[in-house]
Amino acid sequence: MILKTLVVGPFASNCYIVGSESSKKAMIIDPGAEARRILKTVNDLGLTVPLIVVTHVHVDHVGALMPVKEATGAKFALHEAEANAGLGVFSRMLSTMMGGSFSNLPEPDRLLKDGDKVDIDGLHFTVLHTPGHSPGGISLHGNGVLFSGDTLFNYGIGRTDFPGCSYAQIMDSIQNKLMTLPDETIVYPGHGPETTIGAERKMNPFLTEKY
Repeated sequence: MILKTLVVGPFASNCYIVGSESSKKAMIIDPGAEARRILKTVNDLGLTVPLIVVTHVHVDHVGALMPVKEATGAKFALHEAEANAGLGVFSRMLSTMMGGSFSNLPEPDRLLKDGDKVDIDGLHFTVLHTPGHSPGGISLHGNGVLFSGDTLFNYGIGRTDFPGCSYAQIMDSIQNKLMTLPDETIVYPGHGPETTIGAERKMNPFLTEKY
């Protein structure tokens, strides 16, 4: 598996490029900013991109979605609840709160739900609906790794003080969807360094009371 992490934009969001070693097909997860840099990395790796997956529509995770989609011709997927929350309105509101700017998002080509499969030529990922930081937030699990969006961080969790957030929901998502995964699962979050499920189970201050 090809896995490249790019830290992009003023909010230091993690954009992931995940590809097949054999076919050189890849998906991009959360193109938050710096479209030219993302596209150059794809080109340097010799990849084609049939799919872009967005874990949630906060502006720091979708800011480069339109130009990356247009340049690659990739289809765009997100959870159905995130689409129902209102793509433009929700992310534009957050962008204004953060002092940024925001342009319209494309209509999604695929609406995801919990348990769906995302496949890239032999790489299989399961969609986990993990609301709390946003109504339709998702994580992707497969091949020994978890892309957790802004649900679970290295010794932290996503913020729950924005519109559409819920502390009770995010804790339920983490405890009942993510902490059921094997300890050795490598977690690639929406911000910050990677971690593992086992490390978070033992050391995350939001979880240690339960585990």
